[in-house]
This record gives sequence, C-alpha cells and structure tokens, in this order.
Amino acid sequence: MHRVAQFGITLGALGVVLTLMGLFPGMTGLRPASGIGPMQIFAILGGFTLLIVGALIYVKFTFYPFQSANLAQQIGYRLGFSGLLFAYTTGMADILGFGSHQLGEPSGVVFGTLQAIGVMGGFLIAAFGVMLYAVMGQPEGDNRL
Repeated sequence: MHRVAQFGITLGALGVVLTLMGLFPGMTGLRPASGIGPMQIFAILGGFTLLIVGALIYVKFTFYPFQSANLAQQIGYRLGFSGLLFAYTTGMADILGFGSHQLGEPSGVVFGTLQAIGVMGGFLIAAFGVMLYAVMGQPEGDNRL
C-alpha cells in the first residue's frame, strides 16, 4: 500500500510542476506570448487534475488503506471531482464556445478575470473535497463509534 501512496505523491508533484509550467512558460525556456493561450489553459487544468487525483490517492492509501469510504468521504470525493469539472468548464469557456470570446475572432482566446476566478474557485472546491475526504474517515485501528 505504501507504493500506491508514493504514486499519489508523485502524481501530485507532477501536477504542481505541470501547473507551474502552464502559468509560467518562461521556466521551460519558451518565450512567453502575450496573454494565456489554449495550451497554457490545458496545462494548468491538467496540472490541477493530477494534483487533486494524487492527493486523493495519497489520502486513501495512507490513512484508510483497507476501509471502504463512508458517506462523508464519498461526498468529499465527489466534491473534489465536481470542483475540477467546474474549473474545466470555466477555464475552457472560450474554447468550448460559451465564453465571451470565440476561437474565430481576431482577438482569439482570451483568459479573462472571471475565468481565472472560476478556475481558482473550482480548484478550492476540489481541495476542500480532498480535505473533507481526509478528515471524515475513521483511521485504521480506531473502533470507536
């Protein structure tokens, strides 16, 4: 079980690196363009996803390795993935066609202030879901009810 928890840590670290590469492309040696493009949005959201999934794997296989999830933990699990879904829909609003800018426009895809607030809000909801999953379980060996 410790190997799976280590895999969760690795996924989380990879997610942080991918998010930082999306936010600051100059770190990789690429010359940053003006604004945030679609590939940067994909990198940021992909990094957030790896971070949340890695955190859920780590918590599950470190604190509750042989236990099934209770109702509160299942709510936290679903809240984590619902937050990611919210972050994806707000982050890719222009790409999906329901944002304020469209792909065919001369201005191109614009990552606006409301989209940034939506992505951060979705990530905070997902992080709260992971925290809820971690806190609401009964640790192994603790048989109090």
